Amino acid sequence: MSSPRKRRGAGRVTLSAVAERVGVSAITVSRYFNQPEQVSEELRGRIETAVAELGYVPNLVAGGLASARGRIVGMVIPNISGPIFANTIQGFSDTLARHGYQLLLASSYFSEEQEESAVRAFLGWSPAALVVTSHFHSPGTEKMLAEADVPIVEVWDYQPERAPMQVGFLHRDVGVAAARYLLDKGHTRIAFVQNSAAGDFSALDRRDGYADTLRAAGHEPWVFVPSSGLAPFEAGKQAMEALMKRSPRPDAIIFANDNLAAGGLLAGQRAGLDLPGDCAVMGFGDYPFAEMLLPSLTTIRPPALEIGERAATRVLEALGVLPVEGEVERLNLLDCQVIARESA
Repeated sequence: MSSPRKRRGAGRVTLSAVAERVGVSAITVSRYFNQPEQVSEELRGRIETAVAELGYVPNLVAGGLASARGRIVGMVIPNISGPIFANTIQGFSDTLARHGYQLLLASSYFSEEQEESAVRAFLGWSPAALVVTSHFHSPGTEKMLAEADVPIVEVWDYQPERAPMQVGFLHRDVGVAAARYLLDKGHTRIAFVQNSAAGDFSALDRRDGYADTLRAAGHEPWVFVPSSGLAPFEAGKQAMEALMKRSPRPDAIIFANDNLAAGGLLAGQRAGLDLPGDCAVMGFGDYPFAEMLLPSLTTIRPPALEIGERAATRVLEALGVLPVEGEVERLNLLDCQVIARESA
C-alpha cells in the first residue's frame, strides 16, 4: 500500500518560527518583508540569516493580493537576452531589492501583441507598479496603461507630454548625433541600416534624426532595410554587401545597433575592404564586444544602467517608499554619449 501523499504546505516553516529563531515578535518579521526600511540594519541581517537557515518562504497568496501587490513590480522589455537592456534590468532590480521589492520580467520581442499580453497578465496580478519600454504600444496596451491604478513608467524614451512617467532619452537626437559626428569627420555619403526586427520603432526615430541632419547639410540620406527576421549579424552582412555594390559607395554607415554593425564590419573585412579607410562604420548600444572588434567599433552609448536605477527610484517615490528628489522631469532626461573608436 502506498504511503499517503504529504499535504501541500504541511510542515511549511512559519513566520512565527522565524520570529522565535531571532527572538523578536512575528510583527517585526512581517515588517521586515513589508516595510524593511522600518527595521534596523542589524536586525534585518539577523532576520535574513534566520530566513535562510529555516528556508522560510513568505506566502503572499495567503496574505491576499494587496500583500503581493506591495512587493512586486512588473517590467516588459523588448528583448531580455539582448545585451543592450541588461544593465537597465540589473540597475532596476538592484535598486528595488534594496527596498524590499522584487522584479518580474517579460519580453515582448518587439511585438506590440506580445507586449499587450504581458501587460494584461501583469496588471491582472495587481503589481505595485509597471514599467514598459518606449511609447510605441498597441491601442489595447494604451487603454490598459491609462486605466491602471498603479504607477506606470516608460523607459528608454523621453516623451514628457505623455501621461506615464518617462525615463530615458530622445532617439531622434541619437540619430542626429551620429550623423553630425560622421559629417564632422568629412563623410558625405552616409547610409543608415535599420534593424531587422520589424517592431523596433525607436530605431526608426534614430533613422529620422539621421535623415533630417543629412538633408540639412545638403546630402541625400540612404536607408537600407534588411530582410525581416534575419539574425542581426546576418542582417548587418546583408546590408554591407548590398551597400558596397552601389555606385558610388557610401563612405560611412550607421547601423541601428552594434549587433548589425558587427555583422557589417566582419562582412566588409571578409570582402577585403579597408575599414574605416573605404567605409566608416558606426553602431548604437556600446555592447560589451564593441571595443574588442578589430577595428574597435565607434558607437553611441545609451545610459542603460542609469535608466534602470532612475526608473526604480521613480517607482519607489510614487509608492511613498522614497522622498521625491526634486526636479523629477529634468532628472528623467538622460544623455547618450558618442564613443569614438577605430571604425569611424
